[in-house]
Amino acid sequence: MNKYIISFEGATISQDKKVVLRDVSFTLNQGAFVYLIGRTGTGKSSLLKTLYGDIKLREGKGKVVNCDLLKLRERDIPFLRRQLGVVFQDFQLLSDRSVERNLDFVLRATGWKSADKRTERIFKVLEAVGLEDKLKFFPHELSGGEQQRIAIARALLNEPKLILADEPTGNLDPITSEEVMKLLHEINQQGTTILMATHDFGLISKFSKRTLMCEDQKVVEVKSKS
Repeated sequence: MNKYIISFEGATISQDKKVVLRDVSFTLNQGAFVYLIGRTGTGKSSLLKTLYGDIKLREGKGKVVNCDLLKLRERDIPFLRRQLGVVFQDFQLLSDRSVERNLDFVLRATGWKSADKRTERIFKVLEAVGLEDKLKFFPHELSGGEQQRIAIARALLNEPKLILADEPTGNLDPITSEEVMKLLHEINQQGTTILMATHDFGLISKFSKRTLMCEDQKVVEVKSKS
């Protein structure tokens, strides 16, 4: 049985016909927590977008949650995304609806028919991030940290095997960033794999984990100093 939740071999990642990363070759085990670092424009977001089907893989081999990215068709993308949770730097909550309706929108879009089961699942994920009392609040009524926790709750709705987090602390102050990191680590300890793009070296130092770096069109392993 394949224990890799992500695997690349000799992959080329391109965006707008421009090569961003070449000869990408690495694996992630199920249950891992891995950082993805690198300067702005070195390919971190492009790599994540390839993993959730926003950028088509055209050369080499790539798999995520047993989905072959080279063979990924447009009609397969919703199925792939139901197995993933994605957390963005800017939260991407719908401003015109409450927390409950934000989460209900995702559940409806991913095939949850039963209103009772949707309600139950929404409460469970909000409880997991400590915001079950914010059900009726709108995004503008929440702090940045609370909005990011809601975004994490949204990523958990379909019990994903893998969470892709793109600079999830980028818009947060240091104390709130640390709280969000602790939450992500708790989620990881319950078995969910996390690949997190970040430029916050303070957090990386405090919450030490395996680290990959995008530089010079490559993805390279960062050797531990210990």
